[in-house]
Amino acid sequence: MTGLVWFRRDLRLGDNPTWSEATRNHDRVTALFVLDPSILRSAGPHRRPQLEAHLRALDRRLAAHGGRLKVRAGSPEEVLRSEAREAEAVYWNDDYSPYASQRDQRVTDSVSVPTVRFNGVVVHPPGSIRSGKGEPYKVFTPFYRRWATLPITKTTSPGKAEVGSDPGEGVPETTSAILDGGEDAANTRLAAFLEAVDVYAEERDRPDLNQSSRLSSDLKFGTLSAAALASKVGTATAGREAFVRQLAWRDFHFQVLAANPHMLQRALKPEYDEIAWRDDTEGLAAWQSGNTGYPIVDAGMRQLRADGWMHGRVRMITASFLVKDLLIDWRLGERHFRRLLLDFDPAQNVGNWQWVAGTGTDAAPYFRIFNPVTQSKKCDPQGDYIKRWVPELSKLHGPAVHAPWEADPDSLASAGVVLGKTYPAPIVEHRQARERTLAAYRQAVG
Repeated sequence: MTGLVWFRRDLRLGDNPTWSEATRNHDRVTALFVLDPSILRSAGPHRRPQLEAHLRALDRRLAAHGGRLKVRAGSPEEVLRSEAREAEAVYWNDDYSPYASQRDQRVTDSVSVPTVRFNGVVVHPPGSIRSGKGEPYKVFTPFYRRWATLPITKTTSPGKAEVGSDPGEGVPETTSAILDGGEDAANTRLAAFLEAVDVYAEERDRPDLNQSSRLSSDLKFGTLSAAALASKVGTATAGREAFVRQLAWRDFHFQVLAANPHMLQRALKPEYDEIAWRDDTEGLAAWQSGNTGYPIVDAGMRQLRADGWMHGRVRMITASFLVKDLLIDWRLGERHFRRLLLDFDPAQNVGNWQWVAGTGTDAAPYFRIFNPVTQSKKCDPQGDYIKRWVPELSKLHGPAVHAPWEADPDSLASAGVVLGKTYPAPIVEHRQARERTLAAYRQAVG
């Protein structure tokens, strides 16, 4: 009999516990991927081409083992019910979003053979780290202290099972992806990052230096194993430790959402659902298109639209601007990021948005409000990141590139900048906006 391996967010053969165990326990395996229409509908312009690039690469890797990736479209429970009829067991790596948990339960109920499940998505799965009271953590620091003490489970080597050769409906062909697909390409990206990781702690907040790992989408699609990545990077230097800490943050967000599935729609701290958010369609549109008049915000939003990615520090700056300068509901920003991000993950996206909004796990009070100009000067001191994504400001120099409205008329004229024409004037004054937001939060929470 055949073992059926259901690939989801683990599009790799290496460091994949499901693949290893199935190929060791069976003489023959079928490698299956289900094109779930409910997921594809929300994939946005960047994720679907990237998914298909990863699927094509996985198919090629399986072909090297004499088989193919079997691709079928439809509801997972119906496809798995059909495919499992010829199988002895169904294998998969757990996913932890509310949708994934409900889907997996439906599949378990629909198939007539055992389901064998592993952790291949996070370093330590939700539920494995709890407080002294046996409860999930809601604050990162104590979670991380415990997380850092746990051993990382290693994956056994794959077996020698024959791989089924039926491609099913095949991988769809669409437009080209932003990144090269597959685990080989992911490992090439990892190798490049490992050459720079030791300066990660000092340079991680500098979007102008391009020192980010750019591995977040590989973790999202599972072309890299989070556990293997943590092991390979290690904590031997401050830079390596700072990066591994980000993997712990990733696990933390998975845990928080698994314990609080309502936070996809509502504030983790319920009193913050009483905030009187502004209905500002023009402000939202300006933010989405990168035309707020704040260069660092506009650079980030334009990069997101073009690349499906944004530097981590800039994500915080742009999110803070929407919520705490424009006083627009964080859920509208979360949905916009959800549509465009190549590395979108429900837990990471909602966890980070609620952290910035002060409605989630941020241990600081709600009055943490980023000043976009101060952040811009600190994180992009020469304005190189801004000039890359806001080319209409490329001839400005010094502080003017961070706050063009503060520049003298001669500097603006020589740079060809006309506020309100070639580049927007600020749509809000930060100091006034900050006071408005603090008042709205105080009124909501008392």
